[in-house]
Amino acid sequence: MTSKTPDAAAAGTWKLGDLTVNRVGFGAMRLTQNGPAFGKDRGPHDRDRAIAVLRRAVELGVNHIDTAAFYFSPLRSANELISRALGPYTDDLVITTKVGPGRGPGGDWLDWARPEQLRGQVEENIRQLGRDHLDVVNLRVNGPAPISEQFGALADLRKEGLIRHLGLSNVWPEQIAEARAIAPIVCVQNRYGIGERRADSQDILRTCGELGIAFVPFYAIAGGGREGGADVTAEHEALLAVARAHDASPAQVRLAWTLQQGPHVLAIPGTGNPAHLEANVAAGALRLTEDETRRLAALGQNAG
Repeated sequence: MTSKTPDAAAAGTWKLGDLTVNRVGFGAMRLTQNGPAFGKDRGPHDRDRAIAVLRRAVELGVNHIDTAAFYFSPLRSANELISRALGPYTDDLVITTKVGPGRGPGGDWLDWARPEQLRGQVEENIRQLGRDHLDVVNLRVNGPAPISEQFGALADLRKEGLIRHLGLSNVWPEQIAEARAIAPIVCVQNRYGIGERRADSQDILRTCGELGIAFVPFYAIAGGGREGGADVTAEHEALLAVARAHDASPAQVRLAWTLQQGPHVLAIPGTGNPAHLEANVAAGALRLTEDETRRLAALGQNAG
């Protein structure tokens, strides 16, 4: 790929309700993690670097940031980093957050919030981000159980003005229908990518497009590596061949392939590495051929 300064607008835009975002956004989860992206230094430099990455993302045209109050480590909180780096916020910056799961003060996971607990989670995100409301709140779902009570509680908070738009994360088709019967949804976040597609993924992708709902994959780059990141030593030869043909990295090809699944598909790759950030944003300008897209899709036909 060319070395010109990447622009998040290169992949086009989509609307989350009445909020227009560039299709290449930024996921904040990895900013709170120690590991190769930050090197071995676990001190204040890590925080400074995370803040610099967020500011650089906005400079590159990113105006959609995905976060959650439960994205934190003993050293860092994603929401606090966003507030410190980007506040006071510009009018065009859209921050999407998630509720449902939570974490205690010691980092212990709480898998699912009761309806009455969701207000506290929403208010905590508002406090940490330094805002008077949240642009988009996704209900993160664990399992195929009915979600009407939880989503109904968020719909009430939307009516109060604490939330502007609602979305869903990690859901099944019937849960999308269940939620839409209660209140409008503007986005669905599900695991999706080359080799990382559930059996119902294409149906959900298509349904979202027909309804004008953004489909926002997570782990589009990491694939099976999930929070640990992609295993670059185990990439399929077909993917490597496409990357060589475009003078791009496998990660960039994964992002480009995902974005080419439809104009309503958004990307939220996350990183704490400035160079990786620029490469991720640049992937929005990468255009794969129809043949390349089909060959790469075949790598995930047997994904669970």
